[in-house]
Amino acid sequence: MTTRPRQLHLGVAIDGLGHHPAAWRRAGTDPSRVSTAEPFVAHAQLAERGMLDFVTLDDSFVQSDRGERTDRIPIRLDVLLTLARVAPHTSSIGLIPTIDTTHTEPFNVSKNVATVDWVSRGRAGWRPAVATTDDDYLLFGRRQPAALDELYEEAAAAVDVVARLWDSWEDDAIIRDKPTGRYVDRDKLHYVDFDSRFFSVRGPSITPRPPQGQPLVMVHADTPPATALAASAADIVSIDAADADAAGQKREDVRSRAAALGRNPDNVFVMAGIDVLLGSTDREANEDAARLEALDRWDTRPDRPRFIGTADPLTELLGSWFNEGAVDGFVLFPARLPADLHLLVDAVVPGLQRADLFRRSYADSTLRDHFGLARPSNRYAGIR
Repeated sequence: MTTRPRQLHLGVAIDGLGHHPAAWRRAGTDPSRVSTAEPFVAHAQLAERGMLDFVTLDDSFVQSDRGERTDRIPIRLDVLLTLARVAPHTSSIGLIPTIDTTHTEPFNVSKNVATVDWVSRGRAGWRPAVATTDDDYLLFGRRQPAALDELYEEAAAAVDVVARLWDSWEDDAIIRDKPTGRYVDRDKLHYVDFDSRFFSVRGPSITPRPPQGQPLVMVHADTPPATALAASAADIVSIDAADADAAGQKREDVRSRAAALGRNPDNVFVMAGIDVLLGSTDREANEDAARLEALDRWDTRPDRPRFIGTADPLTELLGSWFNEGAVDGFVLFPARLPADLHLLVDAVVPGLQRADLFRRSYADSTLRDHFGLARPSNRYAGIR
């Protein structure tokens, strides 16, 4: 793959009607739409118009606030099914769902993410997450809660075996030979024979190797065990950092850990999360924020910056962090959807383009392509 200049990467979270819990109560908003795929399709199409690298869709088996509050939307659609619906209505933007590795079998993760990669023609990724609350475990009743280190050890095993299952079909395993009646060359399907203290998986998969070979892995490095998983297996690492100095330290930490494990740190992209509420003027943005805060409190994450204001200062902030080498890009969390996403696409992105920091068109079609990552070879190819 040809070398290209370093460029800023952008992703956006398209959960529900926005990341402020009172966003559904805004005038003109139809809260019933969160039970349909339409808003997710529209948000992804809007993000694609802005040439963003990917959209993310979060998931959890537990209702927000344990379902005890009636003023917050408790509904979650299945993220993989939702993004499978989004895929044919988009053509270039990456699709990254969160998947719980604690209560989801890795074989199912493998075939489901591979399916999204097939229906999107190579635009899938996934973000492994772990279940940490008693409520998660009570939903299933199959196991006891575990320590965080053990949960991430299991997540690492899941990421490993999922990747092996994707390779369990060689790229040319499907032959479709009508005269002989051979659809598949069985010699090019492989048992992965994966064994760990958490699960054993023989394979092969029932889904052919994805178009990307290996869909990208995204890890949120918010704890030491998560950071270890990010360094060992993630292509995209999301972080929360209060300022550029803190972000730069976290980026260097992940890159140095990855290098120590024999990985190319230039193939590990560190992206900072930022909460965003935009307006055409500072006064408008702050008044809108105050109206939402009067209805409910905007949930905070430790160290995640919150930007309330106009597009130009946000553009300068993103550009300065990137130019300082603190991050490779950003994952943006709009307070209100689609209002803040419209301003990101129509005002922030053009500002970044004028500064020659962001693409003006998609040069390639897959999520790996957006990050300049080559399609990996198959670890089992040629093994008989």
